[in-house]
Amino acid sequence: MRLLLLKHFSFDDESCFVTWSSTYHGYVETFVPSEGRRFPDVSSFDLLVILGGPMSAYHEQRHPWISAEKAFIQKAVHLKKMVLGICLGAQLLAEVLGGKVYKNEQKEIGWHPVFRTGQSHFLMKDLPDRFYSFQWHGDTFELSSELLHLAYSEACQNQAFAYGDRVLGLQFHLESTPKCIETMVSEWSSELIDAQYIQNKEQISLQTYRHKDSEAMLHSILDNFHKLYLLEMPVSTTL
Repeated sequence: MRLLLLKHFSFDDESCFVTWSSTYHGYVETFVPSEGRRFPDVSSFDLLVILGGPMSAYHEQRHPWISAEKAFIQKAVHLKKMVLGICLGAQLLAEVLGGKVYKNEQKEIGWHPVFRTGQSHFLMKDLPDRFYSFQWHGDTFELSSELLHLAYSEACQNQAFAYGDRVLGLQFHLESTPKCIETMVSEWSSELIDAQYIQNKEQISLQTYRHKDSEAMLHSILDNFHKLYLLEMPVSTTL
C-alpha cells in the first residue's frame, strides 16, 4: 500500500508511518505543500495522510499554498481515496467536507484523555472507550451533517470524525514520537503558559512513555485502512 504524507513543519517525525509500512512492504512518500511544488497525481497513492502543523486552516492569505492543499484534499476525497487527517490535517479535512475551523476556547497541549462518543466506525474499532493521546492545538472545527462524530475531550468537543468508510480525521497526535515532542516543547516553549489544559515541560516529559500505546493505536487504524485496501485489490486468476 502506497502512503502519501503531507508534511507541514520540518521536524515532524514520519517514523511511525514508515515503521508500519515496512511490515507490509509498502511505500511512503513525503510531500511538503509549502514548497510550492505541483502536488503528486492522485493515482500515485492509496492512502493520503495529512499531518499536523503550527499554522491554521484559515490562514490562506498568510500561507497561499493552503488553498492548493485544500483543493488537493478535496480531489482525493472526491475520487474516493482513503484519507487520514491529523490535527491541522483533520481541520483541513473538516473544512473541505463542509465544516468550519476556528479558535477553540482553550488551547490543549500535553497528554490528555480522549473519550469515544459511542458511535462505532470500522477504522477506529480497536481503540478503547477512553485513552490518552498527545495534543497540541489552539483551533477546533465544527462538523457538517455528513460527518460522524467519534471522539471528544474535556477541552475540545470534536476530537475525531469519519466521512463514509474511507475518511478519518483525528485532532489528537497518535503519531508523535518522544524526539518530535521534545523538539516541539523546545521550539514552541512560549505556548506552554499556565492554563487549564496546557501542561508544562515536566508534565509532558513524565508522560511521554504513553507514546508506545499511541503508536499501537495508530498502527491499528492503519491496519484497518490496509484491510479496506486489500478488499479493493483486483483478484488475479490463472487459467
